[in-house]
Amino acid sequence: MKFTFPLPLWTVLVPVVAWLSYVGLLLGWDGAYLLAVAIVLMASVLAAVYHAEVVAHRVGEPFGTLVLALAVTIIEVSLIVSLMLAGGPDTTALARDTVFAAVMIILTGIVGLCLLAGGVHHREQMFGQQGVTAALTTLTAILVLTLILPNYTTSIAGPVYNYLQLGFISTVSLVLYGTFILVADSPASGLLFAPDGFRR
Repeated sequence: MKFTFPLPLWTVLVPVVAWLSYVGLLLGWDGAYLLAVAIVLMASVLAAVYHAEVVAHRVGEPFGTLVLALAVTIIEVSLIVSLMLAGGPDTTALARDTVFAAVMIILTGIVGLCLLAGGVHHREQMFGQQGVTAALTTLTAILVLTLILPNYTTSIAGPVYNYLQLGFISTVSLVLYGTFILVADSPASGLLFAPDGFRR
């Protein structure tokens, strides 16, 4: 009987190679080695997303979407935090700038490419206003709370929240996201997943 590995071998080997590559960084290797480490890091991110996708398929909808969203969020936050720790005080605005850039890329670049590809392939597309309204309302509220409102708070110096305000904004953001998940899975939203995995 031939044994077959349940996952592609590269998805298991790449994270191990990524861990081993840090030994060279501890020894002070640089130059071309840093390029190799960057490539291994990108491959390990792809491996993590592959594993998250396998888990998402196993648990089904709507939890599969949450698993993928959580996995991608953890990866992004880990990369941002590691860059901020390595960059020192000059990178204090990196998290805000990265989130703002991601929102701009999603709302303009990715949505634009999807509309273009859909128009080329299908010529005419359906537009579900109810689902889009729920998503854009939630996104707008969270963006205003996290990116715009800190510029107008006066409790401490600088465009930042104090600890009490951070706790409040975090709670409100979680409530908004939870409400969006409930609305997105309601039959009236137009975001329900059909048994074949495609949104209806």
